[in-house]
Amino acid sequence: MSIPTVLDRFPTPPCATLLNLDILEADHENGRVKIAFTAKPEFCNALGNVQGGFLTAMLDDCMGPAILVATNAQSFPSTINLNAQFLTPAKPGQIIGKGRVVKIGKTIGFVEAELEDANGSILARASASVRITAMPKLAA
Repeated sequence: MSIPTVLDRFPTPPCATLLNLDILEADHENGRVKIAFTAKPEFCNALGNVQGGFLTAMLDDCMGPAILVATNAQSFPSTINLNAQFLTPAKPGQIIGKGRVVKIGKTIGFVEAELEDANGSILARASASVRITAMPKLAA
């Protein structure tokens, strides 16, 4: 169940479509987002667990929107460094991501995210440094 956000002003990137990204909550004041993803069986490794690269993409897709929501889409984050920790194997199905802005400066921002399964178990978390630039004009 998507909610209206500043992100509606921009086309959904194909990578977000692949992950079935769905914005559940967006808190402009606190720079927080809650996002649902669908981990498909095609995302799994030989053991049947979601491969870490897909989980990292989900984490990144929580942190970037947190910056966009916090800045009312006036600033665009480009990841400089992303550190991910994988805590519990993830299975296909719904994964809930939570992203939050830690701090935004003039040119650098700091963000965090975590992913949970349907039972609320934390699957992975990440922190990142991002370069902050003015939002470019995107073609519709």
